[in-house]
Amino acid sequence: MASNDPYTTKKVTSDAYADKVPLEGKVVAVLRGTVANRGLDLIPQPSRAVSKGEVHEVILTSEPVAPGSRVGAIAYLAFVEFQSGGILLSGDKVYAGGQEIGELAGFDMSHFPNHMNIVVRGEPRSGEERGISLNTKVSFLMRS
Repeated sequence: MASNDPYTTKKVTSDAYADKVPLEGKVVAVLRGTVANRGLDLIPQPSRAVSKGEVHEVILTSEPVAPGSRVGAIAYLAFVEFQSGGILLSGDKVYAGGQEIGELAGFDMSHFPNHMNIVVRGEPRSGEERGISLNTKVSFLMRS
C-alpha cells in the first residue's frame, strides 16, 4: 500500500462522499454457516469501486468493527452479482429482499482478485437461516 494513501494518512475520510448512486446486486449463491474466529482483516480504506457483473461475498458480524479492524465471529450470507458499477462505502445501509440486514463495516481482500469480502455489521445469521434465495435483491444505500 502506498505511503501516500489519503485514507491511511487521514487526509481524506468517508465524509468526502457528498452523494453516490445506490448499488444493487442479485444473489447468485446462498451461503450457510458461521465461524467463531474467522480472522478477517478489514482494509483501512472505507470505499471500494465495483463494476457491473462483478461477484463479491457478503459476510455478517455483530462485532463493532470498522475499516482497519480485525473481524472474528462471522456468518456467511451470500455471493452477490452487481447489476451496475459504482461505489460501496463503509456506513452504507444494506438490504436483502427489502429487509435491512445491517451497515457496511468494511472490506477484506483475502480472496482478491477472485472476489472481495464485504463485511456487514448486523445480526450474524447465514443466508440459509434468513431464508434468502437465488436472485434475491441486495441493495447498498448511502446513509443519510
